[in-house]
Amino acid sequence: MPQIFEPSDVLIIKLVLLVPLILILLGVVNLFRYATSPVAADVAVEQPIPFSHKHHVGDDGIDCRYCHTSVEEGPTAGMPSTSTCLTCHAQLFRDAPALAPLHDSLRDETPIRWKRVHQLPDFVYFDHSIHINKGVSCQHCHGRVDQMPAIMRQQKLDMQWCLQCHENAASHVGPPDQVFAMHDREPLSKAEQKQLVEHLQLQSTERLTSCSTCHR
Repeated sequence: MPQIFEPSDVLIIKLVLLVPLILILLGVVNLFRYATSPVAADVAVEQPIPFSHKHHVGDDGIDCRYCHTSVEEGPTAGMPSTSTCLTCHAQLFRDAPALAPLHDSLRDETPIRWKRVHQLPDFVYFDHSIHINKGVSCQHCHGRVDQMPAIMRQQKLDMQWCLQCHENAASHVGPPDQVFAMHDREPLSKAEQKQLVEHLQLQSTERLTSCSTCHR
């Protein structure tokens, strides 16, 4: 029987078939490593401007929503714009060397490139607004930012951590009008939890733990 393919053609065909398989395997391995690897906590991320939440939130009492303007209405909390920072720093400490990137941003009309501290993978859908409006406080996920000179991740933010909250929402939510408060909250009684869960319509754990809730 005559040979249909030359040896070099056979090699190319094998490579073409093997490459997608290798890429898929690498993707599965990376996904597994991401899901099982510990997330570094208590490690500060260097920012273009050394912003202290302890000073701005803890000392000056600035509300989270002043900088994170879309946290109540959208999936992302939003990052402070140059104009937001200049509301104060057009006058206060305007010549401080640490604020030079802020004035460069205004002059060059380029946004400040803040670095993410809390990063979820692309296959996870997370909406800040629904959590805020359902009584999940900022500090539940982000910790006591009013005590942090530099923001550090406090939670792993992996699927198991999210599920333990979704499976038992009653013990993780509080009054929606207190979600931005930075203080240690007294735990609610069982009766208060039941009343709050009914008010927030969080009785259905089936909906809260459905795959499509977070993976769309």
